[in-house]
Amino acid sequence: MKTYNFKIYGNKYAVEVGELEDNNIEVTVNGTPYKVELDMELKPRTVKPVVKVAAAPKAQAAAPVQKVAPAAPTGGGGTLNSPLPGTVLDVFVKPGDAVKAGQRLLLLEAMKMENNIDADRDGVVKEVKVSKSDAVMEGQVLVVFE
Repeated sequence: MKTYNFKIYGNKYAVEVGELEDNNIEVTVNGTPYKVELDMELKPRTVKPVVKVAAAPKAQAAAPVQKVAPAAPTGGGGTLNSPLPGTVLDVFVKPGDAVKAGQRLLLLEAMKMENNIDADRDGVVKEVKVSKSDAVMEGQVLVVFE
């Protein structure tokens, strides 16, 4: 089981998520178990390649930073999806910003590592779907391009 701590409208929730089995997941929220049926079929998770980037200065005790290969473009929608589940540590763009392929858009913490989420294309940011401190799932839309 994976455990997550959420704060929603000032209320704290301890959430344990079990394994996916036949599109059902057992979830425990603040000690109360629930059986959750997903309304969509999840694809098997694939491992994304990770490339190590320059280390933080020695005086700083920060977690190593990883460069995550950008998710593949999803087609006509012009979106960038999260390559892995985690927590948004910082957002570096806003709607209307022109970006180049490879430009850092977000910083995502996953498995106690900081991961740069880079633009997979040149374009203009139409919408940023996440904010600092948001928990995101793999495949969730992060940025929409015009």
